[in-house]
Amino acid sequence: MSKYEETFLEETDDKHVRQSVLENGRDADLVANINSNVSAKIQNPLFGIPKEQLFADVDSFCQAEGFTEHTELFRKGALLAQNPGRFEGYSELDEVDKTVIRREKTHKWAQPRALIFTVVLASIGAAVQGWDQTGSNGANLSFPIEFNINDASTDPNHARNQWIVGVVNAAPYIASALLGCWLNDPVNNLLGRRGTIFVAAVFCLLSPIGSAFTQNWKQLFITRLLLGVGMGLKGSTVPIFNSENVPASVRGGLVMSWQLWTAFGIFLGFCANLAVYKVGKLAWRLQLGSAFLPALPLVLLIFLCPESPRWLMKKHRYQDAFASLIRLRNSPLQAARDLYYVHRQLEEEYAAVGRSNVFSRFVQLFTIPRVRRATLASFVVMLAQQMCGINIIAFYSSTVFQDAGYGPLQCLLASWGFGLLNFTFAIPAVFTIDTFGRRNLLLSTFPLMAVFLLATGLTFLMDVGNSARVPLIAVFIYLFAIAYSVGEGPVPFAYSAEVFPITHREVGMGWAVATCLFWAAVLSLTFPRMKGALGPTGAFGFYAGLNVVALVMIFFLLPETKQLTLEELDYVFGVPTSKHAGYQLHTWLPWFIKRHVFRNKNARLEPLYHLEEVGGVEKDPEYTAQAVGAMH
Repeated sequence: MSKYEETFLEETDDKHVRQSVLENGRDADLVANINSNVSAKIQNPLFGIPKEQLFADVDSFCQAEGFTEHTELFRKGALLAQNPGRFEGYSELDEVDKTVIRREKTHKWAQPRALIFTVVLASIGAAVQGWDQTGSNGANLSFPIEFNINDASTDPNHARNQWIVGVVNAAPYIASALLGCWLNDPVNNLLGRRGTIFVAAVFCLLSPIGSAFTQNWKQLFITRLLLGVGMGLKGSTVPIFNSENVPASVRGGLVMSWQLWTAFGIFLGFCANLAVYKVGKLAWRLQLGSAFLPALPLVLLIFLCPESPRWLMKKHRYQDAFASLIRLRNSPLQAARDLYYVHRQLEEEYAAVGRSNVFSRFVQLFTIPRVRRATLASFVVMLAQQMCGINIIAFYSSTVFQDAGYGPLQCLLASWGFGLLNFTFAIPAVFTIDTFGRRNLLLSTFPLMAVFLLATGLTFLMDVGNSARVPLIAVFIYLFAIAYSVGEGPVPFAYSAEVFPITHREVGMGWAVATCLFWAAVLSLTFPRMKGALGPTGAFGFYAGLNVVALVMIFFLLPETKQLTLEELDYVFGVPTSKHAGYQLHTWLPWFIKRHVFRNKNARLEPLYHLEEVGGVEKDPEYTAQAVGAMH
């Protein structure tokens, strides 16, 4: 029995709860209500169950789901899921089994080809979004002139035209936020993850081609609205698809490939802008139309990927789910372990949050406490991605560099440099997001982004004739891109895809992506006019201040999620927000000041979360102390 259970037994007066814990090590009250996890305990549904009872439960499961020929395999899997750290002592496992499990720790990146193929292919869709942003970026230099909506300050109608250019650029994000993201739940329910990604890819394939043939800004606006439907469906499905397929130990690193491909799409878009720079009046059409390319492999290859096992289990297609897991894991033993563990967690998840339809699920995002906390956390991390100001660079870097004094070709080259850095520095996050953690990456980089944006704005105050002015603006924008790429860039989509229970995962991710893209639309729509009214210094200073606000929100409202399974996160988000925020202010912050400001190596951090039952978490002292929130 763990220290936690000993303390629990000493403090509780409920005889039934005491008996439950004594019999099988389970906190029955916590199982009954994960919506109010005041004990901050991460619960394993198999922990403490006697072996005989565990095997009896497994046998019943195998009989009910048609796995009788795999009963011994599922028995081994259940033992591993019950106590992952004690596998060396299980006589039921032979040396081959133990070698496979050892390699999970020593070679965690050695994943099956089918898993890598699935994650990479699905994530390619993110390149559409990045490519479109940079295609618009380059096209902004020419399409307003061709469509007689010149937004330059020299035009007598520049104020009106700035709003029109803004709304054309914002069109995909308006459509995503208002329609595409919300189609995620019903379309996923009907077609599955792969089918939804295919439909989204068709939209993303045809709409950019259509935009290249438009004859006025209204037609361009409509084609970009259609692109937004596909972007919303894709952006709210692909991260879920990836997060449900990968093991907890590398979930963040693999799921953040979404951001890696977004950054790569941004870079490729800038490359395309340069490639067609000298084509003349056709340049902007090619810049916008070329964004169809990343959608092509999705349309052709997505059905070669295995379907999400968790989606199949939600549809009670356990045989198909096991076949899918066989492809996504290194051994049948790991597949059986994960299937049975997720099955038991899902039973408790459904008991806690229930089943519902598409309309009631949306309401429950704000009414069920466990789901509401995930809704709040995803809102904060997605809103912060827009508050940080990255998209004023992604959308408008060419015009920003033009304001700084660059010529057209220099604007495209400077923007290409931004894209290259944005992609290059997204790569380290693959290896740090599951070790350093999601929350810590954000807390470390937001102060830097605020400083670099403020410095960019202040540099615009330098005399136009000063030779240092132009290169300094570029340097500070590049430093901002580096800080963004290792923090707020990779975290939001990976984080939001994992925080919701399976019962609300589609509608929850739809909410999260709609939040992100709605504010991207607001930013795209308002920045041309904001820059015109406040000047570059005022606009960049405004977003520097928003970075500080975002930092405070993340500090108080964002729990860490690294290295826990999707189902174990139910207990993380069962902890009341007030308890989490109070811990950060009254326990974590004083510890951080003592340890890292005053260099007191004897400072000790009282734990917030209790991880005695789960084996998926690295047991280094500081991580265990904060459990899922300490900064190393």
